[in-house]
Amino acid sequence: MSLAYKSDKEIIEAIANYIKQRRLAKNITQQQLADDAGLNRWTISQAENGEALNTRSLIQILRALDALSLLNQFEWKEEISPLEYAKLKKQERQRARPEKGNEGKEDLGW
Repeated sequence: MSLAYKSDKEIIEAIANYIKQRRLAKNITQQQLADDAGLNRWTISQAENGEALNTRSLIQILRALDALSLLNQFEWKEEISPLEYAKLKKQERQRARPEKGNEGKEDLGW
């Protein structure tokens, strides 16, 4: 089921379960993960039990689990609409032209 249809509690449980299953798949203890993440074991235990976890700790845990790629969805990429792209493309210079100005005109000496 999509996360959009889950409650906040269910989403937190899914994150906690992911952290625990990823740690077990890598065959490391909570203490090893804590050391790799620069956290204490209690924080890892809290994370795996779905308890309060700050964003910085979550990032440190995901980094230690080689799972930071999960956060790629949060990277903002500027998108240009097809109409804006067409306007920009139309404005691109097609050929070089000399600048318009006083070229070839004599100074009238005023």
